[in-house]
Amino acid sequence: MTEQLEEGQTAGAADEEVSMDDWAAAMAEQETTDAAQADNVQPATNLFQELGSGSESSLNVPSNLDMILDIPVQLTVELGRTKIAIRNLLQLAQGSVVELDGLAGEPMDVLVNGCLIAQGEVVVVNDKFGIRLTDIITPAERIRRLQK
Repeated sequence: MTEQLEEGQTAGAADEEVSMDDWAAAMAEQETTDAAQADNVQPATNLFQELGSGSESSLNVPSNLDMILDIPVQLTVELGRTKIAIRNLLQLAQGSVVELDGLAGEPMDVLVNGCLIAQGEVVVVNDKFGIRLTDIITPAERIRRLQK
């Protein structure tokens, strides 16, 4: 039985040596392949068009930005907000009055995709409602509000 264990241990050690030799050979082959590929690799240049290049359109916008000018966004004019319990919401009927947090005569918020961009006041032109912008939020202020 002792002879079998010694033979088994010897066979296991021989397997480890073969495994280590195979591992070393594979690592050497990988290093050779990596070195060959590194010699053939060229850095990519001019993958993206420069934003500053190109002629300007009538809106003083670079022409390469023209492709995003037709993307639709959701514009919302908000009179005010309120929180209401579902019980009270279910009791609303035609003619019900819902109190909002905005005051009468206070500027309304103009949101684009949920982000405040301006404030304004209601106007009526040819029997249609509109909004006259009275204050436009600067890009720096919009970014500051997003970080809150």
